[in-house]
Amino acid sequence: MISVPLHEKRLRYRGYNHAEKLAREVSGLVGLPVNNYNFKRIKDAPPQARTHSVHERVENVKDAFSCEPEVLQDMSIILVDDVCTSGSTLEACAVALKSAGARRVTGFTLAREIS
Repeated sequence: MISVPLHEKRLRYRGYNHAEKLAREVSGLVGLPVNNYNFKRIKDAPPQARTHSVHERVENVKDAFSCEPEVLQDMSIILVDDVCTSGSTLEACAVALKSAGARRVTGFTLAREIS
């Protein structure tokens, strides 16, 4: 399991990563380890909740995440976030994780916006 990372600036401001807390709770229930494999948010962008359209959400997280190449070679990853609205964050994370070698990325969220 890997949680969606916060940019270091937002993490310092908030003091914790809500997605990581959720991942650790779920991990305890299902017995899968949480390891972020140096998965980072490298682009400091406004929160997705402050965007107004799907296009803005996609652009907001485009190239926002990075992971060391090859560390996830052939792994299946469960990517944990709190809320899925447009899916843009999960998609951007999946692209970065697959670029680092992940074979499969499955998103897990606590809530989903109903459209």
